[in-house]
Amino acid sequence: MAETNHEVRLEVNGQPVTMRVEAGLTLLDALRDEQGLTGTKKGCDQGACGACTVLLDGRRVVSCLVLAVQCEGRAVTTVEGDFPRKQEVTDAFMRHDALQCGACTPGQIMSATALLHEGRAGSDAQIREFMSGNLCRCGAYPNIVAAIREVAAR
Repeated sequence: MAETNHEVRLEVNGQPVTMRVEAGLTLLDALRDEQGLTGTKKGCDQGACGACTVLLDGRRVVSCLVLAVQCEGRAVTTVEGDFPRKQEVTDAFMRHDALQCGACTPGQIMSATALLHEGRAGSDAQIREFMSGNLCRCGAYPNIVAAIREVAAR
């Protein structure tokens, strides 16, 4: 009989973490339920909305589609973590009213900082393209683009 629980060692927001998880547990559920990091939101749980976006080894992923056991030895950064441009992006989102109900905001901020780091904020069209995996049920898209454009212009 195969073991159903696995020990996973990873880094979460710069801190070493060891978790004992079931083989099918998603990174999203491990972060929320095992680590108490509830900033990463569970939206659709199907990889379509982007609310659960985190950085995995510096690259954005939707954590509902990544198994926790796949993160062995890797670095995960959530919205609770400290990462470049986070405060700039958060402040710009507030100035531009780009966070209305807040359900998508953590994922939007993670994607926005990643696309800025990737150098993919050259135009509004480019920002829209590379933020297209993050849905906003309030329709704050023009405000989100404006916030990212402001930070990119610095």
